Amino acid sequence: MLVFAISDKGGTGRSVTSSNIVYRRALQGSDVCYLDFDFGSPTAGAIFSVSSAARGTAQGGMHRYLEGRLADPHRIDIWSESDREGLRAKPPGAGQMVLFPGDEGGGEFSTVSEEMLQRCVRLFARLEEEFDLCLVDLSAGRSFAAQMALAATARLPGVPFRWLVFHRWTRQHIIAADGLVRGQQGLLAVGVQHGHDEEALADHIRFVRTAVLEPDAAELEGLRETQKAWLNECDRELRELAGRHRVGRTSMLGKIPLDPVLQWREQLISDEDVLSSQIANAETVAAFDDLAKKIVDDSAWEAL
Repeated sequence: MLVFAISDKGGTGRSVTSSNIVYRRALQGSDVCYLDFDFGSPTAGAIFSVSSAARGTAQGGMHRYLEGRLADPHRIDIWSESDREGLRAKPPGAGQMVLFPGDEGGGEFSTVSEEMLQRCVRLFARLEEEFDLCLVDLSAGRSFAAQMALAATARLPGVPFRWLVFHRWTRQHIIAADGLVRGQQGLLAVGVQHGHDEEALADHIRFVRTAVLEPDAAELEGLRETQKAWLNECDRELRELAGRHRVGRTSMLGKIPLDPVLQWREQLISDEDVLSSQIANAETVAAFDDLAKKIVDDSAWEAL
């Protein structure tokens, strides 16, 4: 299955959340890969703690492959090449976890040629056969990368795909997420231009809230009653706004709570971070586990 991760605005935690979903799915036994299609800022390697690709790879990544300068893009086995000690030993029962990095100094594409699109189609088809889950991390906003993904999937009618639209729990992000999907030159409009059926494409899209601060969270116990009341009122207003913009519970696949580790260091959160060093929250791992299961679970997806 192909899963495309996108957000209208930066700072949603799209990449770090997507990376953790891939990591959790691998721990659950699936063979997974992560494609860095954020061509202007290919930093997925930093999240996976691969210093040689922290700002993209110099060995030929996604950018050079799509330009036709490589037969195959560089691939990195996270389990063996990560600098992080806790990731260098593949746990028993875990699946493959492979990163296809972007190119160091690549930059966003200014257009999508037919040759580039054909190479993208071939890559998606090949990787979908090799891996149980292929997560494609797209740059924020309306980009040629997103346009290429929509055009490529329209040419792969037999390949299952889904879109995750990430947004923070704020007014601006809720409105922006709706616009990215349903606005002018949004995913639905561009998808139709490339041959998708609008209703069918809409059914392939779900929303993910990130950095959600629950009004009743334990971290807020020290707040004054007036502050708690204000937070509850803000949360109520946001729920109403999300409902009006159709990014509420009926189309929300999951939410990731605010976690200090993700705020201060974008990284994979391991069980050791929760149980041993105790730097991360168990609720965050549970949220990633839940999302990793739901994105490939037809019943969970269709129940929304």
